This record gives sequence, structure tokens and C-alpha cells, in this order.
Amino acid sequence: MAASVTLKTIKIGQWTLSNNLVLSPMAGITDKPFRLLCREYGAGLAVAEMTSANPALRNTEKSRLRLDHKGEPEPRMVQIAGSDPQWMADAARYNVDNGAQIIDINMGCPAKKVCNKAAGSALLADEKLVGEILDAVVNAVDVPVTLKFRTGVSPEQRNALRIAQIAEAAGIQSLALHGRTRADAYKGDAEYENIAAVKAAVSIPLFANGDITTPEKAAQVLKSTQADGLYIGRGAQGQPWLFQQIAHYLNTGEQLAAPTLVEQQALALKHLKALYEFYGEGKGLRIARKHLGWYSQNLCQALATADQQTAANFRQEVFAAECADQQWQITQRWYQQLQEAEQQTTKQAAPSQLAA
Repeated sequence: MAASVTLKTIKIGQWTLSNNLVLSPMAGITDKPFRLLCREYGAGLAVAEMTSANPALRNTEKSRLRLDHKGEPEPRMVQIAGSDPQWMADAARYNVDNGAQIIDINMGCPAKKVCNKAAGSALLADEKLVGEILDAVVNAVDVPVTLKFRTGVSPEQRNALRIAQIAEAAGIQSLALHGRTRADAYKGDAEYENIAAVKAAVSIPLFANGDITTPEKAAQVLKSTQADGLYIGRGAQGQPWLFQQIAHYLNTGEQLAAPTLVEQQALALKHLKALYEFYGEGKGLRIARKHLGWYSQNLCQALATADQQTAANFRQEVFAAECADQQWQITQRWYQQLQEAEQQTTKQAAPSQLAA
């Protein structure tokens, strides 16, 4: 039986997404290799990493890589962050000129290095400035502008409803609301009741965000908030196929198994190759470490053959790899060992099943 909520297409401005499951922007994580992987596994949209509106930072290597959208499916969505309305407007134009087809404004990041510059979720404390930034960016470009934000700066200062109404009046095309305040960071449970209240008060699409790590949780959040879609961030780390699993569950009410170990090995090695090609082998090797950590943690939780110590030993060895080829070989060997262990477990279980 299908879930009580179903997968659906959704429009952001003139763009119709294939489904309402979006890879949430995460600095240092949602680079082009990971975005392409999540799109391949069912994400209807993948938002690029946050880029600074500071014009002095546009020509850095980090900015150059974050502006690389070659080969990405449409629509290409870029998130900008800053606290100066004119800088934000200029940044929006600059990114559109470089291939962005949707501009997202960051008012959700709780990181100190962002909030200390009065950007990200720190902006929520100044509703007048919020309105000025939104007006400036919407008027600067001819592409849809969206907003990602939190429920407020602290539990005592929740103002998501007012921010959403300011955004809708400014011409923002969709909202993504993380159900925590700035002060909460990522602690505690997401406030889905506050997301539901905002959804009930606006007419533009609203995506719910926060703690969506399983298909069942995705269905629960869609039902409880009545949100139009979901932004999925940390839940996709180590399991980019989560989008595919959620889509299947929403359509059928049935669980879709995770990829086999053989398929996961191919996925991880493909990801490594893409990182090496995108960043160069040295930087690609370093960035790959966190993804390999998430892949191993995910397997550790899913497979009896991949216990905590096995995964820890793999991480220790693969993190110490001094070149891309060594990292690749260690990863390939670990997945093969897991496959052999799984086959051995299956053989040992077979006689007892026959006897039964």
C-alpha cells in the first residue's frame, strides 16, 4: 500500500522539478561530484555549496570550483550568503552570469564563521535587513530566487512566520525551512510543528528540512507539516541512494533495499574518481576521507559483517593513505572483504535453513 503522502513534481518559478526531494546545500559537502551522484540516485534538485557575496572572494580556487556547473542537469541552483543587500544583488547577478538558474539565499547556516559576519541565520534577528536583502536580490536577476532559513535565532526569538511572509511579499519563489533555531545548531529534534504553521500561512512552495534520514521519516514529515517537499542534507551523507529509497516508499509504501555491496563498491569508487578528477589527486584524496568515513559508518550500521571495529580499522588505514591510488586500492579491498564475509555468512546459514 502506498504511503499516505506521495512523491510529486513541484515548480520553482518556471522550473518543474522531477520530484520534490532536494539535496540541501552543505558547505564542503555538496560539491559537483556529490551533487551529480545524488541526482543520479533520485534527487529532483541538488543545491550547490554556499558561496560568499564578498566580491573579494570571487577569484579564489574555492569559489572557482563552486562555480563549476559543467555537465550538471538543469536547473542549476546556487546558494549565496552575505549581509549587504548590494553585495548580495551583485553576487546573484554574477552567479547567474556563470550558469546559475535559481538563486538561493542562505539565512539558515548556524556556523559561527558565517554568523559572526551577521550572515546566515544571524540575519533573522534583523527583519528589516532581511526584507532589504530579499528585495535587492529578487530585483537583481530574472531567475527564481528562493530562501533557506531557520525558525529563529533562538527558542525565545522564533520568527519564521514573519520571515516567510516578508519573503513571499518580496517575490521569493519557494522556501526551505530547517526546523531549528540558530542557537540550536543541530542539537535536539527538529520543530516540525513550526514548519507546519509556516506552510499554512504562505502560498508559495515550502520544503521541510531537518533530521530526514529514512523513508518512513520522510513520509512522516511530509504528512505532519503538509510541506510541498523535502530538503535532505546530513541524511544523504554515506547513502546518496536515500533519495531513491524515499521516492520508492512514497510511491509504493514499500521499502527499497539499499544497493548491494557490489553496487556500493562501484558507487564509492566512482565517487573517488570524480573527486580526484574535479579537485586534483592531492585535494581529492583529502576531501574523499569524510565521504569514505560516512560510507563505512553507513555500512557498519547496515551489515552484521561490518562491525564497529572493522569500520574503524578501515577508516584508520584509508585516512592514512598518502596518494590517490593507495586510497583507491584500500577502498576496493575493503569492499571486497565485506563481500567475502557476506558470502561466508550466507554459506554458513544455508545448512541450517535446509534442516529447518
